Amino acid sequence: MKTIKLVFFLLISMNAFSQQFELNGTIKDSESEEELGGVHIQLINQNQGINYNTISNLNGEYSLKVEKGSYQVITSYVGYKDYNQIQEINADKRLDVLLEKELINLGEVMVSSMKQQQKIKAVSAPLEIVTKEQIELASSFTASDILAGEPGISLARDGVWATGINIRGLSQQRIVMLVDGNRIETATDLMASMSFFDMDDIERIEVIKGASSSLYGTGAMGGIVNVITSHPTFNSSTYFNGSLNGGYSTVNELFTNKLTFNSGSEKWYASVSGSTRDANNINTPEGEIPNSQFSDISISANVGYKVKENQVFELKYQYFDADDVGIPGGDAFPGPATATYSDAKRWMISANYEITNISDQLKKFNLRYYHQYIIRNVNLSPNVVSYNADSTQRTTPQLFTPSGAHTTDGGQLQTDWSFGQNNSFILGLDVWRRKVETSREKYIQMEVLDPTGNVLVTNNIVRGETPIPESCFGSAGVYFQNEQKLLNDDLKFILGGRLDGIRIANEQALDYDYLIVNGIRNDTPPNQRITFEENEEYKLSWSANLGLLYAVVEDLDISFNAGRSFRAPSLEESFKYIDLGNMVRIGDPNLDPEQGYSMDLGLRIWKPKFHLKIDGFVNWLSDMIVEESGEFIYSYTTGVADTIPALINRNVDKARLYGVDFNFQYNFYRNFVLHGTGSYVRGEDTQNDTNLPLIPPMNGSLGLRYNIQKYGGVDLQAIGFADQDKVAEGELETKGYARFDLRIYSSFINIDFAQVKFFGGIENIGDRAYSNHLATNRGSITIEPGRNFYIKMRVLF
Repeated sequence: MKTIKLVFFLLISMNAFSQQFELNGTIKDSESEEELGGVHIQLINQNQGINYNTISNLNGEYSLKVEKGSYQVITSYVGYKDYNQIQEINADKRLDVLLEKELINLGEVMVSSMKQQQKIKAVSAPLEIVTKEQIELASSFTASDILAGEPGISLARDGVWATGINIRGLSQQRIVMLVDGNRIETATDLMASMSFFDMDDIERIEVIKGASSSLYGTGAMGGIVNVITSHPTFNSSTYFNGSLNGGYSTVNELFTNKLTFNSGSEKWYASVSGSTRDANNINTPEGEIPNSQFSDISISANVGYKVKENQVFELKYQYFDADDVGIPGGDAFPGPATATYSDAKRWMISANYEITNISDQLKKFNLRYYHQYIIRNVNLSPNVVSYNADSTQRTTPQLFTPSGAHTTDGGQLQTDWSFGQNNSFILGLDVWRRKVETSREKYIQMEVLDPTGNVLVTNNIVRGETPIPESCFGSAGVYFQNEQKLLNDDLKFILGGRLDGIRIANEQALDYDYLIVNGIRNDTPPNQRITFEENEEYKLSWSANLGLLYAVVEDLDISFNAGRSFRAPSLEESFKYIDLGNMVRIGDPNLDPEQGYSMDLGLRIWKPKFHLKIDGFVNWLSDMIVEESGEFIYSYTTGVADTIPALINRNVDKARLYGVDFNFQYNFYRNFVLHGTGSYVRGEDTQNDTNLPLIPPMNGSLGLRYNIQKYGGVDLQAIGFADQDKVAEGELETKGYARFDLRIYSSFINIDFAQVKFFGGIENIGDRAYSNHLATNRGSITIEPGRNFYIKMRVLF
């Protein structure tokens, strides 16, 4: 009861503020005087221990109501130097700020994936960020495509639309995917988790590499990807504005369109946007990849209301719908099969309530809830014909229609504390539940033949199946993270931990549920196998992380991170029964959680004209879940037991992954910047002394960027991959390659009623034929896209 009263008090409390004054103004580019939207403005009163934060709107305007006092005013914006000045506020005040462009990254961008707002250079964990500007510069079919340019991150694909990522050798099963801090839980046997986004709606993407944070619980062994979407801001006066985006790519005749409207005032804001994309088959140097087309639409809306000066309520809605999406690759559909997503949807609504500056110790109280629904319907044509031993029966599987509905509900309560000027402490509760419902119909034609091959009888059969029984996965975790600055703020010490209770439950499942023969349905067909008995079980696991960040000198620091992570088996790994004609793949409900231990050592240089970040890492995994050949023991509904050959999930492997990744930027002459990345990872199955599968080859990039003041810029980049000959049994080796990309962009061009900005470029300038190791070894994609000319436009009005 006391806890309930405390929460109620926090939600409705009227904090006793002294007289407040308004600080407002406009933030512009110092050269072009272009208004800058999305600038993070922070006011810090060290004496009172109070922080105020806001973000400039699309017109560059901002406003804050603050108490009387002396404040350190700090701005943070990608591509610009910080403004950092002391301002005395004892009356309403206007402060216009001109920001100078920053040619290289100095770590001043604010990030939130460590559960609190802080600058990149203040984070000890290896973290990469992709900004809206980077997304606009590239053709960016999916979020995975743009992330693949970051060190330690590789693109995996089952098609142009259906993509995922690999972080330091670990794929999407061992990566937590988030949108605005909310989990994306869906099937992991096909790449698509990074495809359910409107690319033009993304504000930035933050990636934590490795198990450097225990804040997110199960699955964060390889890393965390947080896609943060755009939203409008509060403003001292009412505003209305909008934007129009469009683009075209030649490699698959992709057309993109997006329209956004924003409005807001001192007390509220709202936005609504919609986009469409339509693409044909992708072209390669060796011809067209059939069945690689896609089309999708996206709708999003945001509403925010300032309940009080320190209390904000936000509601978000996202809808994404893809149709006729070709899946030309993927190990679930090998051989001659043709598979498409007939329908792939993601629908999410989320609510967030936040109170700031509650007391000297309690800085923030945040309560959030989200509901997400993902559906993936597939049409699969096996394209095979089989005969019995004496050729008197011909079986033709005509169409398989697997369907999966994934519903996730989650809630989180987090409090941010400060027990001293150099302390930051987070305590939170995270609860979420995923429910899976699947179905599959197989349309099969069976023909009886005479000795000469003529058809005597034709039977049309529909076999109804449930590939994964109705099941749910629930997790409830309590987490904390403490950050303490020591040695005159030169050393930051981070300690975090999380304890999770997990519940997994499933209904009884049969290998098939009903049979329709020539239009006659039988709901109790003979010889039904019981694949999984009804069951419920509970698991308990924990994770922890330790971080150190030490400033050796002003512009150089070293970091150390160690973590213990875990991953509970997914519902697919526990309960799948996949028989698509080429093989039978079966889960195991008795699997143990995977466990991992990791270490990361980093060096970072933040000079005004030179930036370097290099990390070495090692990751040990045990109880890895892999598929092994074996015998599946089952029972018929009649009680008779039998076995069938199958690939069965087992806890068998122990593994070690180690490597290094880095990036640098060097402003060597005027507006010229040399930039590059490099990545190497080695994956070993230490139990069997073999190579781990799907390990990306050594790769890197080297580029030259030139900024033309007031007009725009150009960036020429070379991307190279080495041979990958350290492969697992059954994997194909892939040859190395190099390709060249060119990107061009303009500054905003002012016209009477709007501002216009153009982006364009050429990807794979030489039309080089090459293979992606993480696509070739997942299915039938053996060659990547060819030369691509693209152009994009953004209009602000």
